Amino acid sequence: MDSVIESAQGGVVTAGPAAATDAATDSGVEPTTDLMAVLMGAVELARAALVEFCGEPAIGEYLGAGFEDTTAATHRFLANLPGYRGWQWAVVVAAYPGAEHATISEVVLVPGPTALLAPTWVPWEDRVRPGDLSPGDQLAPPPDDARLVPGYSASGDPLVDETAVEVGLGRRQVLSEWGRAGAAQRWHDGEYGPNSAMARSTRRVCRDCGFYLPLGGALGSMFGVCSNELSADGRVVDAEYGCGAHSDTPAPPGSGSPLYDPYDDGVLDLTEN
Repeated sequence: MDSVIESAQGGVVTAGPAAATDAATDSGVEPTTDLMAVLMGAVELARAALVEFCGEPAIGEYLGAGFEDTTAATHRFLANLPGYRGWQWAVVVAAYPGAEHATISEVVLVPGPTALLAPTWVPWEDRVRPGDLSPGDQLAPPPDDARLVPGYSASGDPLVDETAVEVGLGRRQVLSEWGRAGAAQRWHDGEYGPNSAMARSTRRVCRDCGFYLPLGGALGSMFGVCSNELSADGRVVDAEYGCGAHSDTPAPPGSGSPLYDPYDDGVLDLTEN
């Protein structure tokens, strides 16, 4: 009778004894012909072990077998379990050289290639994304946040440092140089940066716009806030960002002027027939 061998790619092929030997050799496992026949012929033994373990209704069709090493093989059956669609029962059988029958080593439920699996676990602190914060939510910074430094230390931003001295170091923490650089990179690469679709559609940039309010401190040379209510109102924009609502945008030519001569019916002579 032909043997059913599970390929290394997870597929199942039907093959005779010669092909089974080739499959074993390709996988680096070379059991003897007699031992191979014992291991591959243990299908009913594997099924009986499953029946004892989980009951007949939980066992589906036979899917095939593959060698674990020169003395062991794994027989697989489709699992008929609610919530485990695509999973398989794997029954490992073993036999020593010269043995006339195999013995059961292990019975385990494993996911098949089409099994529905839970997504990879992501720690809570890595799951929170920009935009997730809602009214009433509390989101504390992580301990030793690299974006923040104590208020009594220099942040590297002259305006911030000078102001802190004047007001007596009123803030417990201020933005670090690393945190400032990270914010600048996000703003530069974001929706209101020079590489956005809006910015690429115009030649005018924010730094020359009357609606552009530069930020104070070290970030003021690169970023400001848009005050145009019809554009990026209230948003931090890159100085190289631009839009069609720039203060220097000219009015379209020909506004309010007809493109044809007016038709005046008052100059016509009317006659009666």
